[in-house]
Order: sequence, then structure tokens, then C-alpha cells
Amino acid sequence: MQYNHQIFGIVFGLCNRYSMKIPWNRFLNNKIIYKTICNIKLIIMKAIKFVIPAIVILLLGYSCEKTKVEESGPKEINLTQKGKILVDSDNLFGINLFKEVLKSEEPEKNVMISPLSVSLALAMTYNGADGDTKEAMEKTLELSGFTIDEINENYKMLIGALASVDPKVLMSIANSIWYKQTFEVEQDFINVNQNYFYAEVSPLDFLDPEAVNTINNWVADKTNDKITEILDYIPASAVMYLINAIYFKGIWKYEFDESGTEEKPFYLSNGTTKDVPMMVQEGSFNYLSNDIIQAVEMPYGAGNYSMIILLPQYNKTLDDIIDQLSNENWNRWLSEFYEAGKVQIHLPKFKFEYEDSLNNELINLGMGIAFDPYNADFSKINPNRQLFISRVIHKTFIEVNEEGTEAAAVTLVEMMETSAGGGETFIPFYVNQPFIFVIKEKYTNSIIFIGKVMEPDYED
Repeated sequence: MQYNHQIFGIVFGLCNRYSMKIPWNRFLNNKIIYKTICNIKLIIMKAIKFVIPAIVILLLGYSCEKTKVEESGPKEINLTQKGKILVDSDNLFGINLFKEVLKSEEPEKNVMISPLSVSLALAMTYNGADGDTKEAMEKTLELSGFTIDEINENYKMLIGALASVDPKVLMSIANSIWYKQTFEVEQDFINVNQNYFYAEVSPLDFLDPEAVNTINNWVADKTNDKITEILDYIPASAVMYLINAIYFKGIWKYEFDESGTEEKPFYLSNGTTKDVPMMVQEGSFNYLSNDIIQAVEMPYGAGNYSMIILLPQYNKTLDDIIDQLSNENWNRWLSEFYEAGKVQIHLPKFKFEYEDSLNNELINLGMGIAFDPYNADFSKINPNRQLFISRVIHKTFIEVNEEGTEAAAVTLVEMMETSAGGGETFIPFYVNQPFIFVIKEKYTNSIIFIGKVMEPDYED
């Protein structure tokens, strides 16, 4: 009877605590009320037995589903046949450009370019080219055989796919076009670049001292402040800037343990050594070893993006790798990777920036007419003005540490009017390194970054 008193008190205790006193014993002697209380008790006990476990199961199910998502593998990107050929063409152009850069490079320096960034900036510019200039750009960019619509449509698909494929990797691609506010631009040229390259198009007072800051601020914003300046001044004859900015932040799928990082010797090409912070880990990685290279692939996030490290075999040099580096060999090497059950990776932390004009390299690759003040044809930008490319400025940043990789790239194409003066010649300055690295996407094989490090430096 005392137990039933307690149940009765729980049920009716919700009533106004300040109401008149309830005669408990009298109510308990009433069979109807007593039966009602027992039914309430039964309901409460069933709720405890069935409802609460159901809630727990739902919560566990949510947790399992979350775990399942977090452990899911890379998401496949399905490009059209033309899209696959376009990526192959971009990679071919990127490798050719990288090798051209290294020809005049100081051998002890670090260098990195973004073939994708250069391709996108020049592809926007290509939409304004015509005649021999258009043909020269097609050949240099390895776009022969594509219609202009196929180029634009497949770049649009590629931009969208690369930026959204892996939720664990931050990959952003931004394009912009800035033109002198007194300069007339063909509306078709603007529309194409807005619709297919998602370009932000803005008129700007190039005579305003703040114009340089406006462009640099856009670059800083799109690269998460990793590249804060791409333009130092605006020449009086400049009429347009076409800019691509890429920002990449990928967490290693298998992070390095910071406690395992130690100062270890790094052997420089001049025969001396330098102590550098060396990261280490071992596990299952895609691996390749042939008569020229030894290579390992380290994935980011879910696995769509990865970094491939290329080292020369003991009887080979980096120059031997570069000599053999072609689009055909690159594709063949990728097909020869296999999953090795246990690989111990020793990788130095490194961080550096690279900046240079790509004028000479692009001219050497066959795009000279686009830089010619008197023969370039960019009439699809403005048919009444004689325009040419005066500068292609490329700047990159990379940091590799235990957690992952942060990288950025900006490519700026500067257009000038011939009538306002000729172009300027810039002496390029490039850098080099003792291993080659490539950041690529799994299903498209698109090369996002490629670099060569001679002397790794890292400062917090």
C-alpha cells in the first residue's frame, strides 16, 4: 500500500501544490481511482521498457550513419569523353610548361606551378582570341580538335566537379575579369566567361591608386590570405586583367604524428647536408618503383585528392625524371601504381612561395603571337582596339606539415593596347628542388599543382 501511495503522489503531485490537501487514503480506497492509477503505472513502465530503448536505438543509428559517411571512400567524377580529353590536354600543357620553366631555373631553388590555374586564366583569354592568335593558343594549350563550345562546357563541368567532390578537402576555384572603366568590352565575351567560368566581371578605374589594392584584395580573399599580392602596379596602357585563383586545403587521410617529427639531414645537390624537420609514418600506400623513379601516393580526405612524390632511383637524377616526364609517361606511371601493404614515408615539412612571369615559357611553347603588339588578334574582346598579352604573372604558395597540405595559386593575364605603347619584357626568375611533387584528383587525373623542391624550408 505504501508503494501505491508513492505512485499516487507522483501522478497527482503535478496538481497545484498550494491547493487544498488531498485525502490520499480516501482516494486509494476508491476502486475506480485505484484502477486508474494502476493503468498509469503500467503505461509508465511500458514507456521505460520500450520507448527509451527505441530512442537509444535511433541515436545509435544516427551515430552509425555518421560514422559510415565519415568512412566513405572517394566519390567518382564522371566526365564526358570530351571532358576526359580536355583534362589530358591540360596535363600535357602543364607538364610541358613545367619542363619549360625548369630549363632556365636556378638549380638550388624551389618552384611550383598550377597547370590548372594557368589553363583556366588562358582559357578565359582564349575566348577573346581570333585568327592566327586563336590557333596558336589552341596548339600551346593542347586544345586542337575542340570546338570553343566544347572547351567552355567541359571547363564548366570540371570546375564544378573539382570544387565539390570531397567534403573533407577545401578546394575553391575563382575567376575574375577587371577592365578599364572607359574601355568597351564585347558583351558576348563577358557572357561566356560569366556563364562557363563563373567569372566576376567588373569595370575599374585603373588610374585610381586604389585599383591595385582592389585586385590584390580579391586575390587575398580567394586564397585565404596565402597570396596577398599579385599586382604591383597598373601600366598606363593596360586595359584588362583576367585572373584565376585556386585555394586548396587537404587534411591527410592518414595524418603524421607530430611527436614523431625529428630533425634529420637533407642532402643538397651541392654535396652538403641540412637538418630539416622530417615527418614519418608507415602504412598502406599506393607505390611505384621502376628503373627511373620511386614514387608514393598520399591521399587527402576521402581520397579524391592526393599528393604523389617522385624520387629518382639510386643511379638516376632528377634531370633523368624530368627528361622522361611526358604526358604519355605520366599516364603510364599512374597505371603502374599498386597498393603496398607497408610503406614507411619520411617526408620533410616544407613551405615556400613562388612567383614569376610566364611570358618566355609560353612564347617558347608557341604562343608568341599572343604577346606580339602588332600581330595579336583579340578582336572578340574589342574589335576596334589592337590588344595583346603583355604579362602572364603566376604565383603559388604551399605548406606541408603533419596535418596535411595548404596550397594556393593565382594566374594573372594582363592585356594592353598597342596604340598606348608596346609591351614590356620581364626577365623570369624560377626555382628548383630535389624531389618532384604532384597534387592531383583521382578520377579525372587533373594535375592541380606540380613542383620540385631542392631545399625544403619551414618556418612557423
